Amino acid sequence: MTAAGIIGKEKQRLVELAKHASEPNWLTVGMPGIPHQLAGAVECERSASSIVEWAPMGLPSLLQTADYARTISTASGLRTGDVEQRVTLRNARREVLTKRNPVQVLALIGEDALRDKIGSPEVMDDQLACLLDLIARANVTVQVVKPRIGWHPGLAGPFVLYDFPDAPSVVHFEHFSSGAFVPDADAVQAYRQAVDNIREVALSPAASATLIKGLMKGTGQKL
Repeated sequence: MTAAGIIGKEKQRLVELAKHASEPNWLTVGMPGIPHQLAGAVECERSASSIVEWAPMGLPSLLQTADYARTISTASGLRTGDVEQRVTLRNARREVLTKRNPVQVLALIGEDALRDKIGSPEVMDDQLACLLDLIARANVTVQVVKPRIGWHPGLAGPFVLYDFPDAPSVVHFEHFSSGAFVPDADAVQAYRQAVDNIREVALSPAASATLIKGLMKGTGQKL
């Protein structure tokens, strides 16, 4: 978390918060600069063996380019210094995808998130190209869920499911300025089933890649 500008006692406090994410009803709320839940998410990403994220309206944090993340942070009203702090941290988080023995990631993404206008057309085009590069990695799977296909569990909202090699799994809910980590075994199992149900209505990884290519500016798709 040094990259995020958190040092000393504050860094240790946030690390301790993340270490206790497996305790019942663990909840973190926002703080100026770096929310507690963001620090917890970073620690979960570093420790996880696999991550499944359902992102219906925006792209998963680990898969975002710097410009895409900067656009979102700026639109959220953060100060320039805080925006760059968030972008730096987000770039550092991507290391878990490329390190030796990288984390396995399954990203279930709503098609609307791919079609939304986040920043300029160039920002979105670069973001889509980045997704295609990541899909080429053996540890990253992306499946797109088309809109207006009827009810499925994903309509209840976004979530992240973390599995760890030596700790109980955790479900993470992230909102505008707060987040909750839920380690309850029954809840985790319910969301694991939700993942299976969402995958049933999602496009295959190959079809998802084809759709993403079709959305890129260079193919004539209007963003």
